[in-house]
Amino acid sequence: MTEEHSAQWHDEPTDYAQIGKLPRFVAASADDGKAASVSSLNITAAAADPELLDLPWHVALEDWPAEYLAALPRGISRHIVRFAHLGGSVIAIKETSEHVARHEYHMLRKLARFDVPCVEPVAVITGRTTPDGRPLNPVLVTRHLKFSMPYRALFSQMLRKDTLTRLIDAQALLLVRLHLIGFYWGDVSLSNTLFRRDAGAFAAYLVDAETGELYPDLSTGQREYDLEIARVNIAGELMDLLDGGLIEEKVDPVATSELIMDSYRRLWAELTEKESFELGERWRVGARIRRLNELGFDVEEYAIKTTQNGSTIQLQPKVVDAGHHQRRLLRLTGLDAQENQARRLLNDMDSFRADNNPRMDEEYSAHLWVSQVFEPIVRSIPRDLSGKLEPAEVVHEVLEHRWYMSEKQERHIPLAEAVQSYIDSVLRHRRDEAAIMLNPPTGLLKILDAETEESRYGGDETIDDYPDADD
Repeated sequence: MTEEHSAQWHDEPTDYAQIGKLPRFVAASADDGKAASVSSLNITAAAADPELLDLPWHVALEDWPAEYLAALPRGISRHIVRFAHLGGSVIAIKETSEHVARHEYHMLRKLARFDVPCVEPVAVITGRTTPDGRPLNPVLVTRHLKFSMPYRALFSQMLRKDTLTRLIDAQALLLVRLHLIGFYWGDVSLSNTLFRRDAGAFAAYLVDAETGELYPDLSTGQREYDLEIARVNIAGELMDLLDGGLIEEKVDPVATSELIMDSYRRLWAELTEKESFELGERWRVGARIRRLNELGFDVEEYAIKTTQNGSTIQLQPKVVDAGHHQRRLLRLTGLDAQENQARRLLNDMDSFRADNNPRMDEEYSAHLWVSQVFEPIVRSIPRDLSGKLEPAEVVHEVLEHRWYMSEKQERHIPLAEAVQSYIDSVLRHRRDEAAIMLNPPTGLLKILDAETEESRYGGDETIDDYPDADD
């Protein structure tokens, strides 16, 4: 199959000014039984990737040979979804209608422009036919988010209630970020989200945008309806997990699902509500901004309006964006990490500077920290364990491990000693989050995910009171 004769490439059509959904098209169905003449593929993508042509687009997705598929866990979907190798990366392929594929591609491109956590769209492929001319459904191709997991893979071990709460908090933060830019999701659920570990918490990424619409602003009714959809869907998903014995029996699925309502509203209020205070309390402007920074947001603009009697000031942030710690870490070191990871690494970097030379230039001190702390840790990880966790998460866990070792043994622990102890007692017992067997059954996932405190920390008898090890 050659590029010349097998495919027609089209530039990606995203109109960033467009509001709402794309026009609806009638898509060819693999089940309509009508024969069609063999034609070349139509590929819509931001950049031409000839390696796409090496995949068997003439075969229905559910029948693809195993040689093309990547060994990664899949979440629950109403569509046929498969992971496949594409060059040095992995892509997710979803069979759907042409309208849905083009609309979702269009939405994901917009969300990426707003720097919202979501999967990267690669292409929409139409014009698929079998060798005998039967039409096949179009597909949406997205790039797999490395080190991410669907919620069922996270719940393949028995997770405690506090871990579950952190997962829902991550979902609430994602929903707030989407609503701030005017995106109505329409199908909020754990199934439509991917999660990555983020320094003991989770970072949530949108993975399904087919029902989404983008508006200049969302009404309170639209936001509340999205929130109600999230509550109902999460309750159903937790009931399913409870029936499968994957969460503690004391967890109430309905009550737990309602946590997203409280978490969302607290975040939304902190980010958008007006605040009034006396003229002598102008320090509260800085306090409000610091609270927003702690939530991972920057205040790019804010408005202060005095009242008629001139005795009070009203403060309301106007433009906020997530990633305060991420951007500082990237500016100082060039390291790209999750928000909580960045916060933890920056804390260690600041301590490093205070311990060595508080008067040292911040950027130079950051360079020394990378060369003397971050890079030695990453280089110390054996090659066969490098796929366990992404580098920033490994460094975070080593720093936490070192702190608990020091507290337990009441002495300063050299970095090299902490790294070796972490590798032997923790990392070797972690499952590989970069690649897992293709769609394994729940029973096998439980075995792969058995990361109890005993298995993770039993190799070092000096560390017997580590924090929760189920996340």
